[in-house]
Amino acid sequence: MPDEPLDPVIHAASRLRVVATLAALVVGDQIAFPRLQKLLDMTAGNLSTHLRRLEEAGYVVVHKTHEGRTPATYIELTPRGRRAFDQYQEQLTALLKGAGS
Repeated sequence: MPDEPLDPVIHAASRLRVVATLAALVVGDQIAFPRLQKLLDMTAGNLSTHLRRLEEAGYVVVHKTHEGRTPATYIELTPRGRRAFDQYQEQLTALLKGAGS
């Protein structure tokens, strides 16, 4: 595993922050887009761009709905995204341990 490259989808700094935040949620939980945006201090456009890339990779699901007449968007980490993040963490840990040798 140490010779495998780090997942480029997750490795981008902003996407890493998104995935790490979503991974901290209980499996099956979702977070509202405005809440995630505020937690990460990202613009709506920037967050949307990174979410789209994560969605294309199958790492997140974006649920668009309405609460009354108001549109609402919720984001959830998929099982595939959770596995990818776990693997990313394992690879990064191995890489860092190897650097200290």
